[in-house]
Amino acid sequence: MRIDYILDASAFINGFPLDTDNNHTTPEIASEIKDFKSKLLLETSIKEGKLDINETKKEFIDEVDEIISKSGDNLRLSNQDKSVIALALEFFSKNKNIKVITDDYTIQNTLKMLDIPFSSILTYGIKEVYNWRKVCFGCKKEYDKDYLFEDCGICGSKLHKKRIR
Repeated sequence: MRIDYILDASAFINGFPLDTDNNHTTPEIASEIKDFKSKLLLETSIKEGKLDINETKKEFIDEVDEIISKSGDNLRLSNQDKSVIALALEFFSKNKNIKVITDDYTIQNTLKMLDIPFSSILTYGIKEVYNWRKVCFGCKKEYDKDYLFEDCGICGSKLHKKRIR
């Protein structure tokens, strides 16, 4: 059975073998690749027809935004990360047999919520789903993930992101 692999930047950086023609990534991830060895792997794979660069559709980005706003992962995911998840969601919605290759725990967390298969390369990967809150370093007040400021409204201390179950 054919598996389509959706690749995060860590797949290129950590040496995922692109031996077949069923590898996909996004332009956002391709632009994120900077080191010589990873960039060479990316460019060679494209030339040899082993890697497709797929644009993500706005509807899937919007769906990802909605999902991660509920879990608090929007506090930790970049646009590049969201593009990988959106591409995986698009493939998954078309009933394609996919696996996302990423060592990023926040991407894995979101994929786990969506029941989309993933594998890591250098890490063990996550075992359970987590949500996130903003918490004050000083007075420990918890704020909703939608709280717009980086400082506590009570004591003025910096906020940090805290993992909750």
